[in-house]
Amino acid sequence: MVNASEKEKIELEHQAAKLFLRLYEKQFNLPMRHIWHNQPSKPDVSCYQNDEKLDIEIAHLYGSEKEAMAILGRELSEETKVNLSDLMLEPIEMRLTKALQRILANKALKHYDTKRVWLVIRNANPFWHNDDIQALKHHFIMPKPHPFEQVWIIGDLNGHSGLTQLYP
Repeated sequence: MVNASEKEKIELEHQAAKLFLRLYEKQFNLPMRHIWHNQPSKPDVSCYQNDEKLDIEIAHLYGSEKEAMAILGRELSEETKVNLSDLMLEPIEMRLTKALQRILANKALKHYDTKRVWLVIRNANPFWHNDDIQALKHHFIMPKPHPFEQVWIIGDLNGHSGLTQLYP
């Protein structure tokens, strides 16, 4: 049985995958179809790019655990509220770079038994947009080795600011 937290995680991954497929298909005019969710030892979702199977690992970029709690509408303690206020004093560029590097480093450690896997990161932080990501793109370093054929970031929660390819 899936608990509420796991159910929310799967729903967020599925939403991100659907959004990515729609944006990718529109940008490159390449059919991306039929999403299905995988078990934990595999990439989060799979689909078909044209007629070829593609596995996708999904990550969400919040900034910090405290920012994630606020963005996801969790109840915040006074200490968390103070920490969030302190975070706002740190330059956006530094926070974005650190948060994205943390995701890239963690995901690079994963191993999959699959032919092709992409990493798709959905930016969920309302203070960052695709323009910020593109401006800092040269600061992001993909750790090696890693299992990903390509790495993409959806510029905002709803995909309005588009996609950016981070790797290769």
